[in-house]
Amino acid sequence: MKLNRENSNLQSVYPERVIQFGEGNFLRAFVDWIIQRMNDELEFNSSVAVVQPIAQGLADLINSQDGLYHVILEGVKDGEPVRERELISCINRCINPYSEYEAYEKLIDSPDVRFVVSNTTEAGIQWADGESLDMKPQASFPGKMTALLHQRYKTFEGAADKGLIIICCELIEDNADRLKELVLKHAENWGLEAGFVQWLENSCAFCSTLVDRIVPGFPRDNIAEIQEELGYEDNLVVVGEHYHNWVVKAPEWVAEEFPAHKAGLNVSFVNEEQQREIRDQKVRILNGSHTGTMAAAYLSGFDTVREAMEDEVVGSFVKEMVAQEIVPNIPGDQEYLLKFADKILERFYNPFIRHEWLTISLNSMSKWETRVLPSLLDAAKNTGELPKRITLSLAALIAFYRGKRGDATYECKDNADIIELYAKVWGEYDGTPEGLRALVSKVLAYEVNWKRDLNEVEGLTDAVTANLEQILNDGMLETLKGLAAQPCC
Repeated sequence: MKLNRENSNLQSVYPERVIQFGEGNFLRAFVDWIIQRMNDELEFNSSVAVVQPIAQGLADLINSQDGLYHVILEGVKDGEPVRERELISCINRCINPYSEYEAYEKLIDSPDVRFVVSNTTEAGIQWADGESLDMKPQASFPGKMTALLHQRYKTFEGAADKGLIIICCELIEDNADRLKELVLKHAENWGLEAGFVQWLENSCAFCSTLVDRIVPGFPRDNIAEIQEELGYEDNLVVVGEHYHNWVVKAPEWVAEEFPAHKAGLNVSFVNEEQQREIRDQKVRILNGSHTGTMAAAYLSGFDTVREAMEDEVVGSFVKEMVAQEIVPNIPGDQEYLLKFADKILERFYNPFIRHEWLTISLNSMSKWETRVLPSLLDAAKNTGELPKRITLSLAALIAFYRGKRGDATYECKDNADIIELYAKVWGEYDGTPEGLRALVSKVLAYEVNWKRDLNEVEGLTDAVTANLEQILNDGMLETLKGLAAQPCC
């Protein structure tokens, strides 16, 4: 039986108070799951209107199921394995602004709308040249947000109560603050009125957040069994771990309007200093260990996080990178941080979740810059030496973008400029040591991604080249074994 509101005897009864940019697995298993709980527990009374952020996406599939889908949460709760499933009904519809711009405009002008949530990936909150206010729509998320907010300002004549609370979930530092900077830059470039800027400052709240839930996504390997269990043909099922954490930097009045913390959820509202400390710990340890391990684990022949962690060589690589190279370079109580790291790594052994490295690999270059590079630079500064495992991780990342594992090929998914960069450098590689060093130098010099020329980090070009040469000659797993045989200090 097809999953829709008629077959499940559910009707949309709440006003569309939330505009959501992004229809992917994470938002549906995290933010929408939280909004569902708020509706059920707190009478939050809000539906979500999803906006597809790019021309191709899931709008048609979401609308074919009337916004309904199931979240399956698997993991450990109070020391015991748990598996829970929940029907999510808070999404009302999904709009593709590239083909339904009139519906998108009407949504922006709705007096019910109060919140905007987003997850447009790390690459989504970036400046785009050449955009204008009259585009329908703008290509970039900051461009879309500037136009959306300006239209709302004009429609409601700058009414203070028609401002929006914007909650960003992209995995970049100070995500909403960065979005606000770009919105103001577009406003200046487009010559928008001073009153609009004042309305942004006084009537809108840009809330940066930290999000934490591992979401492997659609369970394609056993979807038939799951659909039989559910009793519905649900093609939007999303699987996530049971654990969740959402840290929101916002003024107190936002917490009153979006009281997720009152629904028994692990959601907290904090000030800037508190969030920065929590963010650094989470991004470096959880996200950093994921991104720092992805290429080495996948090229070693492991498709999932759990398989890699259960391997003696790869599992030791991850643990030692975290304990010896990441945690010591995070300010704070080292005993607490090591215990925090142990809890994080325990989650990687979740027996229910098949978290694939190729899923994690999306936009790995920008992720590595955000999540792993700070640990490399701090370790070099604090110890005077390059961290061996993180340096090897960078070499593995470059090897990963060759798109080959043994005799098999795979698709690397990243921004077009990153794909073009690697196609060029690997295409020009002549197989010589000099050619390999030139390849590494070109990648490390790509300041668009690294925000600096990494060739200027003392010894890094030579160390990455040596590691990459060993990976190409001996294979990834053997390279990891060789590193494990070296003295730890």
